[in-house]
Amino acid sequence: MVKFYREQLENGLQLIIYPDYSTPMVALDVCYHVGAKNESPERTGFAHLFEHLMFGGTKNIPNYDDALQQAGGENNAYTTNDLTNYYLTVPKENLEIGFWLESDRMLELDFSQEKLDIQKNVVIEEFKQRNLNQPYGDVWPLLRELAYKVHPYQWQTIGKDISHIEDASLQEVKDFFYRFYAPDNAALILSGNVDREECLHLANKWFGSIPNRNVKKAAIPMEPEQANFREMTVERDVPDTALYMAFHMAGRTQREYYICDLISDVLSNGNSSRMYQRLIKEQKLFIELDAYLSGDHDPGLFIVSGKLANGVTIEQAKKAVWIELKSMQQELVPTIELEKVKNKLEANLIYSQMNYLHMAQELANFENIDRAERINEQIDIYRSVASADLLITAQRIFSESNCSQLNYLAKK
Repeated sequence: MVKFYREQLENGLQLIIYPDYSTPMVALDVCYHVGAKNESPERTGFAHLFEHLMFGGTKNIPNYDDALQQAGGENNAYTTNDLTNYYLTVPKENLEIGFWLESDRMLELDFSQEKLDIQKNVVIEEFKQRNLNQPYGDVWPLLRELAYKVHPYQWQTIGKDISHIEDASLQEVKDFFYRFYAPDNAALILSGNVDREECLHLANKWFGSIPNRNVKKAAIPMEPEQANFREMTVERDVPDTALYMAFHMAGRTQREYYICDLISDVLSNGNSSRMYQRLIKEQKLFIELDAYLSGDHDPGLFIVSGKLANGVTIEQAKKAVWIELKSMQQELVPTIELEKVKNKLEANLIYSQMNYLHMAQELANFENIDRAERINEQIDIYRSVASADLLITAQRIFSESNCSQLNYLAKK
């Protein structure tokens, strides 16, 4: 049981405090409830752009990194389709430095055309490097556009089109900041060697005066049920032909999500998994093969992806994968096999909770989904899943009409 404390400031900021006295360090994590799914389809990539802009300095603190490093701290950030997360670690004696730094940039950034142009160029180069200039770089943009027609999960956090960042004006960027980067659209998580009363005092001191911006949560368009098989074939200059199959599945608040997670582990987690043993080791159809979840908070994707062995065709590979998926639909997973997967997953969860920084990020993630208290429900949900649940869920999601298939061919 993860024991933490919850408070709320008058301006709406959620405060979550997780004491862990096994470390002399503290993690301070600010999670903003804004990700790529909150962007306009004509202006994508803004949440990721702000991941860079937030380190560009404020009017009061021109250089964020220098101040933190002098306090013996480190920092980083990441953006997903669902959230933007900024986190730092400092020795417990210098905790107030973290409050000072994070509250100042929540209040207001030092916006200028010069700083915007610098960060736009960084993001544009990152877009080119990630999507255009590396093998298999455009897989995710292609697969998302194939699988999603309505939901904003159809684009990556880096953005849908490079022009959206190139053409972004300073006023548009300011508007995005004041719309989403606010205490009533954020959670502040403290994890590590912290005192509850001290954290509440410092939160009120540094964040309490930041005005509530009355952030309105806009409705996200939900993806309608897919009715027909979708297929796309591209040819690229890559070493190996690859196959990607995506199936729509439940979001993070639903029990089916955890069932799908177990299905993916039965199929491909480790060298004793079904697909590794049968399709890589025995039949030698793939050189790599994996089944995994996109991990999105709204209904996401169950993905099977693999690189084909030399001489194997897409049809041969597809047929072999479907045999494994249909086996999940027709035969109960033996209890001993399911228990092995559950035990490994539970051990990983418990081990991860020993890291104070990981705990801050997990609490932030669950708070973004809807409530941090979900962190204590995971293991019980996994334990409650029976073989029949896997079979029923496999029957529901593994249908050809629910499949989006990307054939990624290596140029001959």
